Amino acid sequence: MALSLSARTRPRRRGPQARRQRLGLLFVLPAVALVLGIFVVPVVVTAVMSFYDWSLLGQRRFIGLDNYRRLGEDTQFWQSLGFTTLYTVIVTAALLVVGFGLALAVRHRRRGVGVLRTAFVMPVVIGFATAAYLTLWLLDDRIGIVPDLLRRAGLVEGSVSVFSTFPTALAAVVVLVVWKTVGLTMLLLMTGMQAISQDFYEAAQVDGARPARMFRSITLPLLRPTIGLVLILTVIGSYLAFDQFFILTQGGPDNSTIPVVYLIYRAGFIDFDLGYSAAMSIGLMVILLILTAIQLLVVRNREDS
Repeated sequence: MALSLSARTRPRRRGPQARRQRLGLLFVLPAVALVLGIFVVPVVVTAVMSFYDWSLLGQRRFIGLDNYRRLGEDTQFWQSLGFTTLYTVIVTAALLVVGFGLALAVRHRRRGVGVLRTAFVMPVVIGFATAAYLTLWLLDDRIGIVPDLLRRAGLVEGSVSVFSTFPTALAAVVVLVVWKTVGLTMLLLMTGMQAISQDFYEAAQVDGARPARMFRSITLPLLRPTIGLVLILTVIGSYLAFDQFFILTQGGPDNSTIPVVYLIYRAGFIDFDLGYSAAMSIGLMVILLILTAIQLLVVRNREDS
């Protein structure tokens, strides 16, 4: 009896599996700390700030849900959200169309394709601020070289105000964003296309299917997860657009090109209304979470079907 009790109370030796678990935990801890420090803690602080009348230079005062009530009645916020949604739809459609075309053109290995791939991807490494200033240097009527060349060639007279009207200003920003980011879209779609087994295409050729038919019946269905990833990245990036509008249009003309993030910036760092700026940030985060969840559900349902 004493031997059995001592055997039960004797501590068990931890084997190699326990040591591997401890080592795995040590490897995971830096990533967990990084996520907490960069994502979770700022979100919690922003959520707390949204319940306060928090001035940058004054005393903070708890006001509950007043900032969110103000947000629901703020016509400028909803107009900015509408413009941001319009911009997101245009940019997403343009990136998918152009990205698909480029991916189809460079997915096969042939002479010169490597140079084309590099040329298409290179703008991705350029910062948005740098690309926006480059566009300003090209198109601005005061300092741009394109308006000056057009006047010297006698093609136009007077000013060439690209950013003075809403359609041309939005078109200039969309062209900049597509040139800047289409390389990443192309790379993701090309990788997805290359992952599709050639057996499907060979079997379709044996059955007499044409390239357009194979694209609709093989390429598109098997690319749904990749397309879903591209849509999520593009939608989130478009709703968080700031640099290109801040540098190129500055919200003009007549405050018609103000994205939501630009409005958040103005409320927080120009009006010093940090509480309301935090409420707008939380509202935008909720909208992005809903849109991302909808896209994931759509992609999953299509895969199941």
